[in-house]
Amino acid sequence: MNRYMIIDIANRLDIDMIGFTNSVPLERIRKQLVDRMEEDRITEFEERNLELRVNPALSMEACRSIIVVALSYNREYEHKEIARIKGSLSRSSWGKDYHFVLKEKMDTLVKEIKKEHEFSAICFCDTGPLVDRELAYRAGLGYYGKNCSIINPSYGSFIFIGYILTDLEIEINEKPLANLCGDCTLCLEACPTGALGGPGTLNPKKCISYLTQTKDPIPEDLSARMGIKIYGCDTCQLVCPKNGNVQLSSHQEFDPLKTDGIVDIGELVQMSKKQFQEKYGDMAGSWRGKTVLLRNSVIALENIGANNHMDLIRTLHNKNIDLLKPYTSRILKDMIE
Repeated sequence: MNRYMIIDIANRLDIDMIGFTNSVPLERIRKQLVDRMEEDRITEFEERNLELRVNPALSMEACRSIIVVALSYNREYEHKEIARIKGSLSRSSWGKDYHFVLKEKMDTLVKEIKKEHEFSAICFCDTGPLVDRELAYRAGLGYYGKNCSIINPSYGSFIFIGYILTDLEIEINEKPLANLCGDCTLCLEACPTGALGGPGTLNPKKCISYLTQTKDPIPEDLSARMGIKIYGCDTCQLVCPKNGNVQLSSHQEFDPLKTDGIVDIGELVQMSKKQFQEKYGDMAGSWRGKTVLLRNSVIALENIGANNHMDLIRTLHNKNIDLLKPYTSRILKDMIE
């Protein structure tokens, strides 16, 4: 299959990055995955079957080549920030849910290729068992930064990755990119919770991005470091020099037109489920539902000074929601004492 024809189609579809790799299992990271499992650093969102994580053939038996694509979501946006009590959203959840945006791009790419050559394909965007960052690394889309993000030389690390398993025979000549982090350790030093234990070493259960999504209890020493983060955390990427002077995203879908990139905590507390869906339903962070974001809002209120927002905390406590009770009860108890 002519790889340059695929690249040309991808360019016409405004796909920022594209590369190719074969279906050989991802053995390079097997030990790392085993170590993470043995050290209980696997989250509830990750595939537990190790073989599914490394072997493309278990997701598609006839897989011969893998097309890896990525979109930048590094948008310039002038924020209004009119919320009285503001919580922050990761850039990954600013605009339209990237799962739908990138999946649509990949589906269209497959459709256009099929006009020239019939083949079988399965598309994944954060939904498949394979380690997408390793596929992106192997396909030459970027190198692993010390914060474990894939860094593309042109677009930086604010990128969404998707991959397409195919039975095509595509010429593969990509080589992994050399690491360009040098002796920089800004991301390691900036991580609020110390989740980055060293270069390329992440404890996801301490990562704020994970903490804002899990329904498991959050230890008080970690919640105190979450600041006003309601969904996700961009800290390690924002301090990364490799995200300076990069090509910005052209994808307006990722502009936070409905949310302004923030959560109005006072408004969120009073919202009905219908109102929540109307404002936040299109963003990636809505998948965990309103209750998880309310839990994170309680933590944010505590971090910015619970005594100034006791009316909201009491309102949330009186909703009698199991996920919120441990946090609201602790705050109210501390206030009484």
